[in-house]
Amino acid sequence: MRLHLDARDREIFRIAVPAFAALVSEPLMLAADTAIIGHLGTDPLAGLAIASTVLQTFVGLCVFLAYGTTASVGRHIGAGDLRGAMASGMSGLWLAVLIGALAALIAGAGASVIVGAFGPSDVVADQAVTYLVWAAPGIPAMLVVLAATGVLRGMQDLKTPLYTVIVANVANVVLNVVLVYGLDMGIRGAAIGTTVAQLGSGLFLAYVVVRAVRAQHAPVRPQRSGIHEAARAGVALVVRTLTLRAALLIATAVAATMGSAALAAHQVAVTVVSILAFALDAIAIAGQTLTGRSLGAGDVAGTRSTTRRMIGWGVASGVVAAVLLLASVPWLPRLFTSDQDVQHLLVGALVVIALTQPVSGVVFVLDGVLIGAGDGTYLAWAGVITLVAYAPLAVAVWMLGAGLTWLWLAYAGFMVARMVTLVLRERTDRWMVVGAL
Repeated sequence: MRLHLDARDREIFRIAVPAFAALVSEPLMLAADTAIIGHLGTDPLAGLAIASTVLQTFVGLCVFLAYGTTASVGRHIGAGDLRGAMASGMSGLWLAVLIGALAALIAGAGASVIVGAFGPSDVVADQAVTYLVWAAPGIPAMLVVLAATGVLRGMQDLKTPLYTVIVANVANVVLNVVLVYGLDMGIRGAAIGTTVAQLGSGLFLAYVVVRAVRAQHAPVRPQRSGIHEAARAGVALVVRTLTLRAALLIATAVAATMGSAALAAHQVAVTVVSILAFALDAIAIAGQTLTGRSLGAGDVAGTRSTTRRMIGWGVASGVVAAVLLLASVPWLPRLFTSDQDVQHLLVGALVVIALTQPVSGVVFVLDGVLIGAGDGTYLAWAGVITLVAYAPLAVAVWMLGAGLTWLWLAYAGFMVARMVTLVLRERTDRWMVVGAL
C-alpha cells in the first residue's frame, strides 16, 4: 500500500527533514569535544562535564531567540510585510549579541565561582574553569546562531543553517585534534577550537541575515523598540523552558536518593529521551514556521488544517519511536553500561519512555504550533500548572521508595498533563490571532 502525501505533507517535510538533520548535528560539536577530551583522562572529562552543563544552561534558556524570531518573521512574511520581517529578525540578532555578551562576561569572569558551586575536586575544578574561560567568548556566537537560524526558518530557508552546522562541526573536529594533540594544549585547545568554530558559524549566519535585511531596506542598526519587543516576547518562552528543565531537575534529584545505580540508569534514560526529542522537535519546527506564516496571512482555516495534519504526523512519529525503542530494550542498556544493576533498572524506565512517545509527539507538535502563533503567555502558564501537577507525583515516588520505573511513570504523567493543556488550547480559537502582530 502506497503512502499518499498531499501538498501539506510535502510542505511539512520540506521543513522538518533539514530541521531534523540540523538538530541532530548540533550535539555533535559537544560529542566531539567529549570524545577528544575523554582520551586526555578522567579529570579533564569530568571538568568538561561541569563546564558543558553551564554552557548548555546558558544556551538552553535562550532558545527563545530561535523560537521567537521564527514566529515573528513568519508572521510578517505571511502578512506580506518583508521589510517588517527583516527588521524583526535583525532585532532578534541584536538581542542575541547583547545577551551573549553579558553571558560571556558572567561565564568568563565568574568561572571559578560557578564551577565551585558544583563542589568538584581541585584538579577537576581547574579543568572545568579552564574550559569555561576559553569557551565563554563563543557564547555570543552560539546565541547569534540561534537567532539567525530562527530568522532563516521564518523565511523557510532550512538548508543554510544545516550546511553551516555541518561545516562548523567538521571545523570543530579538525581544530580540536590539531590544538589538543598536535599542539598539546589539552582541554584549553578543545575550548578554543570549539569557540573558533562557533564564531565562524555565527559570523556567517549573521552575514546571511544582514544581507537579507539590506535587500529589503530594513534597518541594520539596533532599534531600541524592536529589541525591547523581542525581549518582552521571549520572557514567556523562558518561563516555559524553565518549567521543563525544573521537571527534569526534580526527577534527577529524586533519582539521586535511590542510589548510584538508579542515578546512572536515570542519566541514560534522560539521554535516550533527549535523542528521541530531536526527531519530534523537527515537526515542531515545521509547526512554528507554517503557523506563523499562515496566521500572518490571515488563513485561519489553513492553519487549523495544517495543525491537524501535523498532529497526525506527530503521533505517527511517536509510534515509530516507541516501536524502535521497545525493540531495542533487550540490548540498548548494554550499549551504555556493563553494570547489570544499571541495566536491570533501565529496562522498566525505557519501556515507560517508549510507551510515552506518541503522547510526546502530540506535545512537541502543539508546542511548536502555539509558539509559532505567538501564544507564549499561555505556554508559560501551562508549564507552571503542569510542573505543579508533576512535583507531588515525583515527591510521592521519593517518599514511598517506589523506584526508578515509577519515577518515569510520574514523568509520563507530566507529559500527559502537558498534552491535555495543549490540546485544550488548540481546540479553541483564542490562539489564532491573525496578522503581523
